[in-house]
Amino acid sequence: MVIGGKYKSLILWKLMGGTLRFSQLRKEVPCATPKMLTQQLRELEADGLISREVFPVIPPKVEYSLTNFGRSIAPVLEAMYAWGTVYLNEQGLEVNCSMEPLSL
Repeated sequence: MVIGGKYKSLILWKLMGGTLRFSQLRKEVPCATPKMLTQQLRELEADGLISREVFPVIPPKVEYSLTNFGRSIAPVLEAMYAWGTVYLNEQGLEVNCSMEPLSL
């Protein structure tokens, strides 16, 4: 599943704002263990949604960004966010995930 993983849609959402380092993604997706985050990132990379760039410095620097294919999913994620927000509001609940409206 291309975006079926537990944190994949959230990772993609966060990367829609721009390139992030692994440590930044850890802060943006705090519930994911480092192992789970790494696994989800590898799967997204294998599916062509994100690119991973390693810089030959010490300590190693790795940056993740969306590919053109990854950016093409933005309307789907935005629709899911809008739908979820309306649904929760209708239920009298607050949005309680770490997805926030995009300011692109």
